[in-house]
Amino acid sequence: MKRVILMVMDSMGVGAEPDADKYGDLGADTLLHAAENTDNFAIPNLQKLGLGNIQGAGGGRFVFAPEKLTGSYGRMQEMSRGKDTITGHWEIAGIETMTPFKTYPDGFPAEFIEEFQRDIGSEVIGNYAASGTVIIEDLGDEHEATGKPIVYTSADSVFQIAANTDVIPLERLYEICKIARKLLVGKWACGRVIARPYVKKDGKRVRTTDRRDYAVSPPEPTVLDHISGAGQTVYAIGKISDIFNGQGVTKSVHTTGNMDGVDQTISAMGQDFGGFIFTNLVDFDSLYGHRRDPSGYGHAIMDYDSRLPEIIGAMKDEDILMITADHGNDPVHSGFDHTREYVPLMIYGKNIRAGVDIGTRHTFADCGQTIADYLGVYETRMGESFLGGLLK
Repeated sequence: MKRVILMVMDSMGVGAEPDADKYGDLGADTLLHAAENTDNFAIPNLQKLGLGNIQGAGGGRFVFAPEKLTGSYGRMQEMSRGKDTITGHWEIAGIETMTPFKTYPDGFPAEFIEEFQRDIGSEVIGNYAASGTVIIEDLGDEHEATGKPIVYTSADSVFQIAANTDVIPLERLYEICKIARKLLVGKWACGRVIARPYVKKDGKRVRTTDRRDYAVSPPEPTVLDHISGAGQTVYAIGKISDIFNGQGVTKSVHTTGNMDGVDQTISAMGQDFGGFIFTNLVDFDSLYGHRRDPSGYGHAIMDYDSRLPEIIGAMKDEDILMITADHGNDPVHSGFDHTREYVPLMIYGKNIRAGVDIGTRHTFADCGQTIADYLGVYETRMGESFLGGLLK
């Protein structure tokens, strides 16, 4: 039974793409800046897989002796317009997003807010672009006194709804998000609605791990559909099922953070099935990139690196492990949003040659096409498989 395990280190870019200036992201380099701002930064297992040998990755600080590499490596350039979670994951799975998802830098239209308030039976507060951790401090007292949900957005196409779960219970928050999802189409099109629950601990507002994303459905079949349509398993871990709105997914599990994501991936690998395990590790992005915490980001990379021997140890003979990202989120860049960067790609398996540089792939879809190729399912509409140069 052939399987591919694809792990997305959410937002771990490896240097600005050629068009980064169009996005205000010149000089962005998530990996390098996290490493430079983290004491005793060391990633020996990612180095063995080839991360430091990728062109431009880490400023050349983590190059490993080619003859000692255990994996093959390269980098991927995004073809889609934008730098969003959805566009990145969808392109990995074989879809190019030609028109960026609509954004709302000045808040959502008054007519939408009015209809949304009618449908949920409550007024809302906020409705401007903000950091999630900042806005709950700025508006938390009012929210907790009135019960009005906090709504906000960012540079991405997102409508985020924050609430103290002692004020608005979690299931009610999810219900409110689903109401917003139904409304945010057509002239009010929006890529994702995100539930952002929080609690107060020792007087401090702390976001919980019960986040949920409500995305639009992919406009055409993806590699997930091709795999599940061929009778194989698509096991989605973390927010993957949310990103694809469940399309093509046969089994899914949400996670409470990066380490739980690793645990759930290893658990899935221990089961007997053929197909695809698709994992998103969100903490890199949500806890460290958006919060502009380079040291936290660096330690999160090291924490993941320390778990790689367990992941590799759980692999079966015909398993292939791929590690990549969906965009950048440079923790020292201005603002608090994603950055337009190349993403790394490392490939490992007993039947995969080590030390092969697959170069710069000019679309993330090459990853999905290679997965389809290995699993013997229908090709995706775009992308070129690099499998032939890697199989032993």
